[in-house]
Order: sequence, then structure tokens, then C-alpha cells
Amino acid sequence: MQKEEKLTTFAVMLSKEELKERNSEFWTGFQKEMRNVRSSDGRRINWINYPLQVKDLYLRMESTGKFTRFSLDIQPKDDGVRAILWEQMTELRVVFEDAMGSSGIWEEFDRVFAGRNVSRIYWERTDLNFFNKEDWPEIKAFLKEKLIAFDSFYQEFKDILITLAE
Repeated sequence: MQKEEKLTTFAVMLSKEELKERNSEFWTGFQKEMRNVRSSDGRRINWINYPLQVKDLYLRMESTGKFTRFSLDIQPKDDGVRAILWEQMTELRVVFEDAMGSSGIWEEFDRVFAGRNVSRIYWERTDLNFFNKEDWPEIKAFLKEKLIAFDSFYQEFKDILITLAE
């Protein structure tokens, strides 16, 4: 069995409680590392629960045995609002991807969640495994880089998105 297969299998062998503890350890550690990092506008910020100020616009960070992902999910109840926000983001695509440092993956109809269409823009690394603690520094570095880059973009363009969502 290869290293990757072993580590993915390891996740299955964790009890629900062990998985909860591992998640808590990782995210608490990440939050502590980000504590002294200020927003691009100089404010203190809760990076784990980034304040988007737009209802139904979500910043998500997830890491599994197969990938680590940073995403912006657009999922308002009103599909017309989702379409408007998606259109605005596509108009800002060049600026957004430049701020993020690389091209993202753009999925206008990623999935349906709670009866809502979800549009998603994300950056992903498939070479990192959450269940391998040796990967944690790289996972944290990837998420930190994307959070800081997103913040820089968002502080400049948030008023447009907030207005469109209202």
C-alpha cells in the first residue's frame, strides 16, 4: 500500500471523536497562527469566520485526505441574485485571479444545497493530505496565502458585492 493510500485509509480508521479532536487541533492552531495577521485595511479580523458582510456569500476552507480547498461560495435563496453576483465576479475575474496569485476553478452551477443553486470559485491543492500531520504546515501556508490575498481583493471590491446582494 502506498503512503497516500495508507493515510486516506487512516482517516477511515479514526473514530468520530478522534476526527473531531484532529479537526479542533488543526483549526485552533491555524486560528492562533493567524491571530496577529491584520486585514489589508489594518483591522483585526477573525480569519476563520471571515466577515463578508454579504448574506449568502461564504468563504470556505476545507482539508481532507484528498485535497485542501479555499472557496468562495455564492448561494442566495434567490437564483436571480446568485446570477447577478456570479456575473459581477466573472467581470472581476482577471483582477480577482491576479490578487489570488493564480487562476481559480469557476463553477457557475457547482451543486444544489438546501434547494439553492451554488456557484463556486475555488483554489485547490490535491497534493496535501489533512490526515498526514507533516502536511499541516503546507496546508496552513496555502490557506493563509489565499485568505490574505482574498482579503486584499475583497477590501477593494466589497462595496460592489454588498450593493448587488441587497
